[in-house]
Amino acid sequence: MDFPWLEFAGLMLAFGINAVIPGADFAMVLRQSIAHDRRAALFTSAGIATSILVHGSYTLLGVGVIVGQSLLLFNILKWLGAAYLVYLAVSALRSPPPKAPEASDLTGAKRGDLAAFALGFLTNLLNPKAVLFFLALFTSLVSAHTHMDVKVIYVLAMSLMLFAWFALVSVFFTTPSVRQGFFRFGRWFNRVTGITFILLAVRVAIAQQH
Repeated sequence: MDFPWLEFAGLMLAFGINAVIPGADFAMVLRQSIAHDRRAALFTSAGIATSILVHGSYTLLGVGVIVGQSLLLFNILKWLGAAYLVYLAVSALRSPPPKAPEASDLTGAKRGDLAAFALGFLTNLLNPKAVLFFLALFTSLVSAHTHMDVKVIYVLAMSLMLFAWFALVSVFFTTPSVRQGFFRFGRWFNRVTGITFILLAVRVAIAQQH
């Protein structure tokens, strides 16, 4: 069996373009980078990438079609996603101003790896647009004759690409000079990120099936 490189390239190009467009995932990785540290941002990035495996799996199994065509299931996912983003917004608005962690904080930060991972995982998983995006992506760019094992490779490649992208974002925004620039904003950083999450929640809440 010859690997469909042309199909793979088209799929990865479309997915890559969508990945770099700022959204809830980007906002979350940015906040983790500034409010916490590179370790937290990388674990959050890993959570986002792992969520892609879930989206890809149910799409390949045909469950995504059911969600995409069921108004009830779509609305449940939509309101869960919007509620989660509002929760993140409130958490950001109530947080103290970000500052450079002291040495004593670093040990405690390691205990938050699972929390950081879950933060990224849920941010992506509860996005109803991700369901429709995967459906559209596989329906329009992947042939019905493509073998299932090849489709699994596609999903794994997309997950790795997304982690690589957000890992780069994490490294950039945790560069000392970049972080210090954000620290000077003090509470304004929390206010801006909080408002951003609220706007994203509104966008999710008004999302419609197509």
